[in-house]
Amino acid sequence: MKRVIVSYRIKPEHIEENGRLIEAVFAELSTSRPEGLRYMSFRGEGGRFVHIAERAEGAADLPEFDSFRKFQKSFAERCLVRPDVTSIEIVGSYGMGGEQPPPAAVRGQRGGAL
Repeated sequence: MKRVIVSYRIKPEHIEENGRLIEAVFAELSTSRPEGLRYMSFRGEGGRFVHIAERAEGAADLPEFDSFRKFQKSFAERCLVRPDVTSIEIVGSYGMGGEQPPPAAVRGQRGGAL
């Protein structure tokens, strides 16, 4: 499993455009529903964007999708700070990425009948 995190800043006049291009990627992924590909994107203050992608061996990669290629095409013009791209490994997770915390009874909550 390959995981990567990408963070960058967008020029103020291109923040909304960048958001719309990212939304188009999610729309295409929702339609095609590629197996083995997981993707999240966040928008922060000051035009900061963070993307997290996870891809299983042999799964489709984001550049294979038209909407992502369109997102990348004008990226250099929109970008204020060049992207920082880092391969990552999960150390732990609590309720992130679709994982649900265990029910209270499983966590050992006291009270109530078992």
